Amino acid sequence: MTSTDLRLARPFGAVGTAMVTPLTEDGHKIDLDAAQQLAVHVVEHGHDMIVVSGTTGEAPTLTDVEKFELARAVRDAVGPEITVVAGVGTYDTAHSIDLAREHAKLGIDGLLVVTPYYSKPSQAGIISHTTAIADSTDLPVMLYDIPGRTGTPLAYETLLRLGENPRIRAVKDAKADLQQASRIMEQTDLVYYSGEDGLNLPWLSIGAVGIVSVVGQVAGELEKAMIDAVDRFDLAAAREAHHRLVPVVDAIMNHMPGAVAAKAALHLQGVLPHAAMRGPHVPADGDQMRMLGAALDAAGLL
Repeated sequence: MTSTDLRLARPFGAVGTAMVTPLTEDGHKIDLDAAQQLAVHVVEHGHDMIVVSGTTGEAPTLTDVEKFELARAVRDAVGPEITVVAGVGTYDTAHSIDLAREHAKLGIDGLLVVTPYYSKPSQAGIISHTTAIADSTDLPVMLYDIPGRTGTPLAYETLLRLGENPRIRAVKDAKADLQQASRIMEQTDLVYYSGEDGLNLPWLSIGAVGIVSVVGQVAGELEKAMIDAVDRFDLAAAREAHHRLVPVVDAIMNHMPGAVAAKAALHLQGVLPHAAMRGPHVPADGDQMRMLGAALDAAGLL
């Protein structure tokens, strides 16, 4: 596949970060200057896509106005060459549509739409909800399939139906059903992005076009090296990058919430001035910070 073919096959880019939302030290406000600096940092370390107001961005704790300010700030910081995607999915269809329309006014490039959480709608309800959001703007949509948080997976038949909508272009998968995804990729035009850092290389090996990574904002160059190796069919190099990432993925994803760990790791790297969280999350404690520091050091990321 040529570089042109790859660009055309990747509607949102290849190396995506699920960006944390930097806050003031008391957690009361978004630190927009720090957000812009972080966005520039991840771009300089190999990313061509930034997702704001996602799970790692503590979206449920952000006001609508904060989400708009964050998207605008990141858009301004990275310029038009970098894809900026905003999370707009909620458990309320009308609210999600409002978020989609207001974000579309900010010049961003796409929308991330999570399966409605808490209310656990039927598959028919999910199709109705998601279609309404997708049809509310002209922006391309990335579905977010993460049943561990939403309580409801996207069914095979649902993905087939949603794949018929020309604005629904991709799936960020944190469900780990590679067989279902293989069938969907074969039967629709939907493309897949890995949404589970421990499975990034397996996802890429079966045809995922990229990643939306929590760990990537801490280890962007390694993630890019892995994707570049897969693109040139260099399995040995892809494995090498993957194995270097193993201790970092374990430290960030398996011992505390990813948002907490990512902020703490970025603070250890000197990228963020502190690791303040907004409740119900609390910052990493001393033992967690030491564990993260050891993992980053082992991967050569300090």
